[in-house]
Amino acid sequence: MLILAKERDWKRAALSLCGGLFLCLLAQTPFSATAASLTAHLDRESVAVGESVTLTLTFEGVSPSAPPGLPGLPNVQASYSGQSSAFSFVNGQSTSSISYNYTLVPAQPGEITIPSMQARVEGQVLTSQALQLKILKSTAEAAAGPAQNSQAFVKLVVPKTEVYVGESFPVEVDLYFQNIEQNSLHMPQLQAEGFSLGQAPRPSQSRTQIGNAVYNLLIFKSSASAAKAGTLSLGLAEYTLTLLVPINNQRGRDPSDIFGSFFGPSMQQRPMTLRCDPQIMHVLPLPAENVPATFNGAVGSFSLRVTAGPTNLAVGDPITLKVQIQGQGLLDGVSLPPQADWGDFKAYAPSAKVESNDPLGLSGAKSFEQVIIPQNHEIKMLPPFHFSFFDPNQKSYRTVSGPAIPLNVRPTASASLPVSTNAPTAQNAPPVDDIVHIKARLDEVTSSRAPLIQQPWFLAMQAFPVLTWFSLWLVRKRNEALANNPKLRRQRQVAQRTHEGVNELNGLAAAQDVERFFATLFRLLQEQLGERLDLPASAITEAVIDERLRTRNLSEQTLTELHALFQSCNLARYAPHKTSQELAALIPRLESVLDQLRSLKQ
Repeated sequence: MLILAKERDWKRAALSLCGGLFLCLLAQTPFSATAASLTAHLDRESVAVGESVTLTLTFEGVSPSAPPGLPGLPNVQASYSGQSSAFSFVNGQSTSSISYNYTLVPAQPGEITIPSMQARVEGQVLTSQALQLKILKSTAEAAAGPAQNSQAFVKLVVPKTEVYVGESFPVEVDLYFQNIEQNSLHMPQLQAEGFSLGQAPRPSQSRTQIGNAVYNLLIFKSSASAAKAGTLSLGLAEYTLTLLVPINNQRGRDPSDIFGSFFGPSMQQRPMTLRCDPQIMHVLPLPAENVPATFNGAVGSFSLRVTAGPTNLAVGDPITLKVQIQGQGLLDGVSLPPQADWGDFKAYAPSAKVESNDPLGLSGAKSFEQVIIPQNHEIKMLPPFHFSFFDPNQKSYRTVSGPAIPLNVRPTASASLPVSTNAPTAQNAPPVDDIVHIKARLDEVTSSRAPLIQQPWFLAMQAFPVLTWFSLWLVRKRNEALANNPKLRRQRQVAQRTHEGVNELNGLAAAQDVERFFATLFRLLQEQLGERLDLPASAITEAVIDERLRTRNLSEQTLTELHALFQSCNLARYAPHKTSQELAALIPRLESVLDQLRSLKQ
């Protein structure tokens, strides 16, 4: 038994040591929380008339006290539909967010702008981005589905039907369903002859209401770009799934199936094929006039940023050119065009990296790094870099340029020097001695540095984890003492509340908010008296002064002042008109009474 006891003591000591080391490592690990932000998000960018779409406002890093109100949206019925919260902690980075969901039901086709919204949370003003919502006419599939009590239908949505060759645009397939076999869901196939399709991300799922029917909605998004001009058809192949239909007739049911009649009607599987009309796309060719020399096929809307370095170098030294092309378009197909003004530089093949802002890859930035080498020392600058593209929105070619970068190019040391007639001949030149003589006299020997164990900064670094662990241990003991002493915990909480309440009274007196001023004053008296008398704060009235405080060691002047303060709170209900000076005069009287009450023994 003695051996077992010693073994248990040894294990406890080892666990304590491991715990201390873990706390030391934890104290030295940097923890950070994300900055506060407000973002707005629509589960779809286009919706049909009479169909609901979900708007989500997400707060990160802060916690609002109430859902924010939405601005007035024309021809849109908006309603609050609930909230959700999330918290994550990854690699020392904590992230908390709370989302508020709103259901929007448009009544007329068109395009509306949801403006940026501001919310003041915890002393910070947060602003969301503006959103665009395209409202389409009620399609035949969407109108016929609910009217015929259809359990599933599908729609094909494109933002516009007139595009240019090489222009990328999003394609959306919306699948509406109620009761279906989940295993029958699959990715829809597009019939897109003459189009190049992009990679499709995972579908998003939400719920929507059309009329009185509520549907589950799967949104499959992808991108497409036309490879040739003309009138092309963009359609959806037949989509086959399995419906779950309740068996309502009782004649086909097994009489012994008592559980089916108790838990509800049985379900049978019924295959169904969904179809929708194709979209007729008018693909226009790129203009053949006024094509810039630096145009190499980029279609979209882009901006340019160019840097280069070093700028002080010799002939043959490399310069790293960094080009960032940012905007909307098919970034994977963007490449650097050749520059006609860079004939004095030797250029190598660039490396590229794409950073996309959306899952479809239709917006973001593409960064290039290219090595160029100046060929002579007469170069004074790096000419501006030019990049051209076709903008479908403006229906014209555009060219953006970087700055001209000054260069200081020196000739290399191996360059031939001019011949001087006064230079000595080779015969008169002194002989070259390739042997370096050994020094006859040694230089002064410097002393080596002291060992690390004798360095004060090294000793301080070793003591830092121990001091950190000891500080955490003291904090833990203090928290445990507070947890085991509810009276002390309440005393500190009431002291904090009264301190904040007195500061609040000063602001209310200056604002002449009489009602809130006396409500706060009454609450502070309740809190302090409840803590001293060990009673709930809500049970404190003026009667406790004579019932419980007369027997305590409290001066008659303090009791009289307490009565006066309670009566002032009661009279404020019938005579709320007070000046700021009258309200401010009550604050020192309240502070004096609170100090006298704190001196009472519990």
